[in-house]
Amino acid sequence: MPETIPEDSVGLVSPQTMQFDEPLEFACGRSIKSYQLVYETYGQLNANKSNAVLICHALSGHHHAAGYHSMDDKTPGWWETCIGPGKPIDTDKFFVVCPNNIGGCHGSTGPNTINPETGKYWGPDFPPLRARDWMEAQFRLGVRLGIDQWAAVIGGSLGGMQAMRWSLEFPDKIRYSVAIASTMSLTAQNIAFNEIARHAIQTDPDFHDGYYLEKGTIPKRGLVQARMLAHVTYLSDTLMGDRFGRVLRAGDFQRGQYNPIQFEVESYLRYQGEKFSTTFDANTYILITRILDYFDLAREYDHDAVSAFSHARCKFLVISFTTDWRFAPERSREIADALIAAGKDVTYAEIDAPQGHDAFLLPIDPYIRLFREYMQRIADEVNA
Repeated sequence: MPETIPEDSVGLVSPQTMQFDEPLEFACGRSIKSYQLVYETYGQLNANKSNAVLICHALSGHHHAAGYHSMDDKTPGWWETCIGPGKPIDTDKFFVVCPNNIGGCHGSTGPNTINPETGKYWGPDFPPLRARDWMEAQFRLGVRLGIDQWAAVIGGSLGGMQAMRWSLEFPDKIRYSVAIASTMSLTAQNIAFNEIARHAIQTDPDFHDGYYLEKGTIPKRGLVQARMLAHVTYLSDTLMGDRFGRVLRAGDFQRGQYNPIQFEVESYLRYQGEKFSTTFDANTYILITRILDYFDLAREYDHDAVSAFSHARCKFLVISFTTDWRFAPERSREIADALIAAGKDVTYAEIDAPQGHDAFLLPIDPYIRLFREYMQRIADEVNA
């Protein structure tokens, strides 16, 4: 935490919890009788309640998108780059809402919370979810907050998939959809990466078929391996080369001596994996990666993306990054092409950036400028 909070930060924030005592039926046919969502808000809702923006988080994200929880915080929220006064999602102009999705592991009802009917952790018995289940829960949260229509629904990666799904599930409740570094469905390669990660978790001896919390354990080794694998896919080869190269952290190559070699990149990945294993629930990881795998925006429209987007009524911003090989620019161009063919208002930009998939989280100047200018147009419209 800096000695003083930067002027362009939302500052100190506190998570809030909304309790819902009405049933929520999921796409799988199962339902839960009650649930809670943890969320954060930044900025103020205007008089006609037209300036609300919904932030949809990605796989490992959560409600803490901006600001600091205390003066002792070492790092701010995960999208501090883009949320705050004067930033693209300007909290002087927008009322920003970011929930931890249902099924998450940061306070919202999910696998690591108690099932009131059994008195035990939900664990692997938590109902399988689809992205549309998140939309329904987010919609209900908006209603509770007095929001009839979102000025924009915004997300990167899996968050962008949610932003697009919003335009189809609730076409009258959203003015703009912003999908960054996203896709309409996962490629076979992406599904494969997710399965390798799940396999690492599920074969950890401490997994106990998903009932590890009852056993007082966590499948730490599996989570570490899953995160290390995923993290590699979020970065580009260029970025990893520039940041780490072949620099040694320990050991040497002297002949005739046993000096175990460790490269800087190995140390970095192990650190990321260890940190993740202490904050993220394994069952949640399995649940959300399956949501990713099953997501297909056009499935119920005879696999015709143009037909799917014909139901949308909002305007769209689609952004991709040249070195993103997890959700490659080709996937975003497919989105833009389908939107154009469906007669929708769409702005598409491909940002030349060496940082890979995680570029959407970073202060890349052309990206920030474009994003800010587009959001300014929305602010002018909703605050007129």
